[in-house]
Amino acid sequence: MAAQNTATTAAAAADPPGSPTGRQWLALSVLVLSQLAVWLDNTVLNVALKTLADPDEGLNASPNQLQWSISSYTLVFAVLLFTGGVLADRYGHRRLLLTGMLVFGAASVWAAYAGSADELIVARGVMGLGSALIMPATLALIAQVFDERHRATAIAIWSGSSGIAIATGPMLSGALLDHFWWGSVFLVNVPIVVLCTMGSFLYLPGVVTKVRKKLDPLGVLFSTAGLFAVVWGVIEGGHRGDWSGPAVLGSLAGGAVLVIVFVVIELRVSSPGFDVRLFRDVRFTGASVAIMLTFFGVNGSMYYTSFYLQGVHRQTPLECGLSIAPVALGVLLGAPLSARLVRRHGVRSVVTCAMLIATAGFFGYVFLDEHTGLGLFWVFLVLQGLGMGAAIAPTTEAIMSVLPADRTGAGSAVNNSMRQIGGVLGVAVLGSVLAGVYRDEITPKLSDLPAESAAAAEESPEATRLLAQRLSLPRLSDVADQGFVHAMHVAAVVGAAVALVGAAVIWWTFRRPTAPGQAAEQD
Repeated sequence: MAAQNTATTAAAAADPPGSPTGRQWLALSVLVLSQLAVWLDNTVLNVALKTLADPDEGLNASPNQLQWSISSYTLVFAVLLFTGGVLADRYGHRRLLLTGMLVFGAASVWAAYAGSADELIVARGVMGLGSALIMPATLALIAQVFDERHRATAIAIWSGSSGIAIATGPMLSGALLDHFWWGSVFLVNVPIVVLCTMGSFLYLPGVVTKVRKKLDPLGVLFSTAGLFAVVWGVIEGGHRGDWSGPAVLGSLAGGAVLVIVFVVIELRVSSPGFDVRLFRDVRFTGASVAIMLTFFGVNGSMYYTSFYLQGVHRQTPLECGLSIAPVALGVLLGAPLSARLVRRHGVRSVVTCAMLIATAGFFGYVFLDEHTGLGLFWVFLVLQGLGMGAAIAPTTEAIMSVLPADRTGAGSAVNNSMRQIGGVLGVAVLGSVLAGVYRDEITPKLSDLPAESAAAAEESPEATRLLAQRLSLPRLSDVADQGFVHAMHVAAVVGAAVALVGAAVIWWTFRRPTAPGQAAEQD
């Protein structure tokens, strides 16, 4: 190990200091591919949701089981990122990356062969555990491999890779579903895990931090329990159509109390897993909140986009995956462009404009209906991707710039956990809005059906269409499309409003220029 690190250092010293070495680019490739695997599983399942809901081809998953199949992954991912960052700083970033890859790969195989929706939810949670070990290490290793002259460019490339996942995930999922069973969408992770494992040994530094940071078991316990309770309350409230019930209200209130207790604990312990003191820096807070709200809108809109294309427009999984691809074009344009624009106009102007562009993309769904062509839909997707790509890289760099070198793992965990918390809340909130509004819209139109059939049909648009097919009532299928489109419009307005709040947060928190290093000194 020592010989390999010495050789790496010597090779780096022999190369011209003006540009990154070939070995550095290969290391970045490994880190980007590692992140790509994680982000693939944030998107690959969206196209498969309709198949999973099918009683014959899938697992007969209910709407709340579908939400949990996404949320279990992102929720575990989000809350254990804190611990992943601390473990990476303590035991070595490469070591945690490799451990996470093994857990992620094994859980992917489990998910592929899950025999029920509940088993899939559990397997997805274990995949989230693997991802929580992978992600903090990737960003921290970029900080080790690249100096400050090239770090922003490397982070921009790393951030832009999420756009590749957004495009590749749905298309890959659609192609697999057209030829294989639903579990194949998870097996694609296996060759990626093998490649990243080999590349990690060859190109990533294996230095272990000498500072032994204490673990934070109470912080992990309260953050996990608190976020789980909040998300469960949101999803169940939408599923039941009743937000005043004791179970839902108790879960939301109890979750909020546990999150507050978590914050108090983190303020008092000497080595917190999630250092809430970092939020004393206004820019750190603003950038973190902006990232969270961006992913709230992106993940939430992707949840109902699949149902819109496959349900309302009757697209196949492959057609759906191809139809979603333009969002990646926006991300791939926005991420590298933002770095140049920030040098000219500053983070405040660039990210605020990016969030406003994303807001327009989310709001654009209100102009879509069951007869709208794909051209207008693609415009809104590109706007979403452009805003997302242009916002993520500058905000990520702003977060990392306030961190001391020995806190890069924990800081990376903050960055990624805010993304995942935003994503899981986006699916939970917008999915619940979608389910609740659809139920209110469709229930009065099922009054002529037997009570048992009506109760089953109001569960989701897919259930309504299935009943329409069984009873040979094509008009009922049209009613389901209309009800879903109305529900999607309401969810789109909520998502756009959240993104608009993100733009306002960036505009306010970056209103004063900050000298380099000032933020770090404040901590």
